[in-house]
Amino acid sequence: MTYKVLILGASYGSLLGTKLAAAGHHVTLVCRAETAALINSRGTEVRIKLRDEDTHRSFHSGALAGTVDAVTPGDARPQDYDLVCLAMQEPQYAHPVLTDLLSRIAAARIACMSIMNMPPLPYMHRIPGLDCSELRKAYTNPSDWDGFEPALMTLCSPDPQAYRPPDEAPNVLHVGLPTNFKVSKFDDPKLDAMLETFQDEINAYRVDGKEVPVKFRVFDSPFVPFAKWAMLAAGNYRCITPDGPRSIREAVHDDAKTSREVYEFVTDLVMRLGAEADDMVPFEKYAKAAEHLRAPSSAARAVFSATARIERVDKLIEMIARQLGTSHPEISRIVRIIDEKLAVNEAVAG
Repeated sequence: MTYKVLILGASYGSLLGTKLAAAGHHVTLVCRAETAALINSRGTEVRIKLRDEDTHRSFHSGALAGTVDAVTPGDARPQDYDLVCLAMQEPQYAHPVLTDLLSRIAAARIACMSIMNMPPLPYMHRIPGLDCSELRKAYTNPSDWDGFEPALMTLCSPDPQAYRPPDEAPNVLHVGLPTNFKVSKFDDPKLDAMLETFQDEINAYRVDGKEVPVKFRVFDSPFVPFAKWAMLAAGNYRCITPDGPRSIREAVHDDAKTSREVYEFVTDLVMRLGAEADDMVPFEKYAKAAEHLRAPSSAARAVFSATARIERVDKLIEMIARQLGTSHPEISRIVRIIDEKLAVNEAVAG
């Protein structure tokens, strides 16, 4: 069966869109008017390095079995799609045109799959034992999510690392770390069958007889995407220091003892929520991958380019820890540093 998928966000979203189009499905990316016009005239280009090859290959949307096109938020018609994917960072949805689109998606009762680092509030309502009213303080505009049904929201871990090359057009995406998308089921047979179709068809795609990295994995556990939290806490957010940004590699390996402590604290926190050990990623595996991450995280780059809003998974972790009667001094320190930096950025912006 061929599905129609609406993806909010044409940067990181073009990676998932390329994988879906390669499997024969029809994808529409939601983005700014200039980017939409470029994609509609020239398509998208996603660069992925295949195993045992020295250079990246370019995957052009026009050469794929499915289709990729683009629209602006105002022109998007969510009711025409089988699935909506949320591939922008959480603060971006506070923009009025995107807030309006979110409200239309919720009203249309379309199934949604988030590939944000920050899990949407409706997904958090699927986790037993949490006081989600308290967690609202970690979100930029929590009321954006009030109209969504938790049963129609699932979460996909954005593990693959990708970026737009600064000297390239905005329809180009370069994949630096080709790990897999990990998505939790909806617990709805029809919707889960759609996810499993994506899994089977994306993972079966071949080029010159070779597997293409960045697979799509479906899991029964709702906690598998939360494995990313330990990585964010030990690496990404610790790229933000009082003196400036540092690389993920430095954040993890300059003080490996503290990195391990933070990582294992967050892993234990997710397991206290209900995750199994198999849902999580061992610190050693993450630390090895971090050796190749020689640039600051996107959160650090945003903070030190004067952005006043970023995804606050660090704050979400701290709030959940408090609900469970625990805390970690390094996480509290991270939250305090980021709060201070963002406050300065907001004051400068006026």
